[in-house]
Amino acid sequence: MYKFGLIGYPLSHSMSKVIQEAAFKSLNLEGSYELLETEQEDLVTRIKYLRANKFNGFNVTIPLKVPVTLFLSGVDSIANIAGSANTIKILPDSTLYGYNTDVYGFVEAIPEKTREEIKGSHVAVLGSGGAARAVGVGLSILKASKIDFFARNIINASEMVDVLRNNFPEVQMTCFQLESLTDLSKYKMLVNSTPIGMRSKAMGISPIDEDIVKTMNKDGIIYDIVYNPLKTELIKQAKKYGIKTIQGLDMLIYQGAKAFEIWTGKKPDTLKMKVAALEEMVD
Repeated sequence: MYKFGLIGYPLSHSMSKVIQEAAFKSLNLEGSYELLETEQEDLVTRIKYLRANKFNGFNVTIPLKVPVTLFLSGVDSIANIAGSANTIKILPDSTLYGYNTDVYGFVEAIPEKTREEIKGSHVAVLGSGGAARAVGVGLSILKASKIDFFARNIINASEMVDVLRNNFPEVQMTCFQLESLTDLSKYKMLVNSTPIGMRSKAMGISPIDEDIVKTMNKDGIIYDIVYNPLKTELIKQAKKYGIKTIQGLDMLIYQGAKAFEIWTGKKPDTLKMKVAALEEMVD
């Protein structure tokens, strides 16, 4: 029987347990998935708990995707580039090996036609945490020509951009204070990688003012990786002005399915995972 979990804080909004239990069911596998609220100062204790209680692996969310890398014996190439990990496999010798499935989930959720449109384009990203790193890697893989990161913590953003530049020198990357973002007209896509708008954390609030949202060109795209609620305030504002949107649930499903495959070697049914999440959500 498999034993997995999720660590981070807060977790009251999380759909990970629902989708991973659906993954088990879709393959007729026995297993459990626990939500284990863990603040940054409790990370060491939590990792000891996971090892002692014979977990096979775990997911990592805000605010632990970067700090957890300090405890890993190795990482896959994507986690290495991103400098953050959201999926951990506990090996038979109790060492931890890290993966970043957020990059896969982020890219997979983008329609094929839109991926082509991103190539050579100018994109804006809100945030500077582990999710922003994954988004930056994903956009670079899709060959965006310029990525502007807007963040409240400019020091964190600068460190992140330095790492990404080293791995993707062909992409022009810059970081700015969030308050300096006033016009989206030059961007093909805006990605919100912050938790602002998430249920239990600033729900009903947009990370940027509506006056800024409406400056996006009608052929532009607003992608909010927050998945609960399904329609965040940012997504609602974008739809109000006829702007194309990508909601965060598909990214969650695809990254979760990839994590499940890493842990078990088996591919779950992503449609059944999505249906389970939608049934659980109250929007």
